[in-house]
Amino acid sequence: MARHPTPLPSSLGTVFTWEEARSAGVSAGRLRARDVAHPHRGLLMTPAGASRSDGFDDSADPFAGDRAQRAEFLDRARLYSRLMVAHAFFSGRTAAALWGLPVDSSGPLEVAVPSPHRAPRRHGIRSRQVSQSLVAVVEVEGVRASDPASTWALLAAEMSVRELVRIGDAIVREPRGTGGFRHPGGALASIDDLQREADAGRRRGIARMRAALALIRVGSASPLETDFRLLAEREGLPEPSLDVEIRDEWGRLLGITEIAYPEFRVLVEIEGDHHRTSRRQWNRDIEKYAAYVAEGYEVVRLTAAHIRGAVPVAARIVREVLTRRGWRP
Repeated sequence: MARHPTPLPSSLGTVFTWEEARSAGVSAGRLRARDVAHPHRGLLMTPAGASRSDGFDDSADPFAGDRAQRAEFLDRARLYSRLMVAHAFFSGRTAAALWGLPVDSSGPLEVAVPSPHRAPRRHGIRSRQVSQSLVAVVEVEGVRASDPASTWALLAAEMSVRELVRIGDAIVREPRGTGGFRHPGGALASIDDLQREADAGRRRGIARMRAALALIRVGSASPLETDFRLLAEREGLPEPSLDVEIRDEWGRLLGITEIAYPEFRVLVEIEGDHHRTSRRQWNRDIEKYAAYVAEGYEVVRLTAAHIRGAVPVAARIVREVLTRRGWRP
């Protein structure tokens, strides 16, 4: 019969370094046992440290997958932060994901150090050296990372103008809380902050930064909304109002629409999958659109297929409605 490994000292917790374990009297052989994982060289973890529960019931939650993916990413970042030297910080896509920005964070963790420090070399880590004058480092989610504005600027070295606009829109967006109340001071940074990053000094991707700055707007709530706005501008449609409160003649709030052409009483609603999979959202949409129509608005409903399909038709659909409502190019 196989012997069970000797229990580890409770003082180590679920995540610990090799040095901490040896100082606690744990032998090298015990640390090579099958119940100890090695997520990074020098860092160890017990099975309890690898499992987590966010306390949500996934059965009726359309965002459960996104939340689980973010939880896994945060675990990876916090684990590695145990090994980071004091002057290192997360940057690039990793920093953007820590701030909740729309990026793919499934690749290697991205870590930076201010020059002249030497960038770390580790398996599964993408490292770089950054001029101290071109980055501000703060704490987010319990770890050190570049702040939102300098994160956006650092991403210009590898991202397209469209991607920089999507991320910029997310950074400058003023969030809404319970009841739809806007929080003007809740944006991660302002367009002026992004402009200051573009003016801070020589950077890779500076031309893309400047092109993106001309297109970033306050009010886009999702990358899909940003994509529609860029498509509509390219197709010559008038610039819309964003994140608009729609009220009835007595001032009662009927809803908040993503994109509006108030002069022509045309509203554009861009619907993600949760509009289709959440019964509560579906019922709310029906009630809201009926109230809009009763107030004399025409509602155009679009999905990702209309905006990002092989042949995007969203701008043509909205153009036809605007023309019918009196718009002339």
